[in-house]
Amino acid sequence: MWLPVLVKEHPVAACIIDIKVQVLIKGFSLFLRFVRHYFQAGNLKFRDFFGMEYKFYYFPGRGLGEVSRQLFALAGVHYEDIRVPKEQWPELKPKMPFGQMPVLEVDGQQIPQSLAIARYLARKFGYAGKTPYEEAIVDALADQYKDFYVEIKGYYYPAMGLAEGDVEEAKKNILIPARDRYLGYMTSFLQKSSSGFLAGQELTYADLILAEHIHTMRSVFPEYTKGFPEIEAHYEKVTSVPALKKWMETRPKTNF
Repeated sequence: MWLPVLVKEHPVAACIIDIKVQVLIKGFSLFLRFVRHYFQAGNLKFRDFFGMEYKFYYFPGRGLGEVSRQLFALAGVHYEDIRVPKEQWPELKPKMPFGQMPVLEVDGQQIPQSLAIARYLARKFGYAGKTPYEEAIVDALADQYKDFYVEIKGYYYPAMGLAEGDVEEAKKNILIPARDRYLGYMTSFLQKSSSGFLAGQELTYADLILAEHIHTMRSVFPEYTKGFPEIEAHYEKVTSVPALKKWMETRPKTNF
């Protein structure tokens, strides 16, 4: 009630109020621009912060889904972690694009395949490399791991209790030769790095892939990284990142 009277009787006061209102409006506009720039600079879109819905479907274990879960943890982005029990999988399987998991659902749209999901999230959250060249190298490192994973299945499945087989024989004839090649490749990248990460100066999803692999393999082969000091240092560096360390300490406990 008093403001219209004040404005009418004191034109100077009216001018001051008008200026302050304009300053507030301009300040709020600049704040919104800053927020948008902040999120977009890290490839985290403004819309994500205000409610994009993510649902991640995978089995209860870490396996092919863990890197994507770690990316959510690093970004601090909420998602629904749907861990599908084995007995419920036959009912859900026909609803998945390739009859496989993991699958990421974003506002109702499905994205299949573990590396496609990880790349998508890494690009959105800022863990895919900072230049087109870095992005290409990070993707190449991820693809190389997938080739390696296929190569060691003859050891991995029996060692994890997922298939029958002579674990020690497979370790000698399958795992060790493949490990030496793969960790040798990764060592070469680390030796050229000034940051301690595989590509560029910051953590990427390629680092998560390697560190998660080491974590899993050490559970069945404690001496897995013996003779690879750069790999061991890399593992310690990656798993010491506070948000990732917290996730690893609090995530559901599984064998793999």
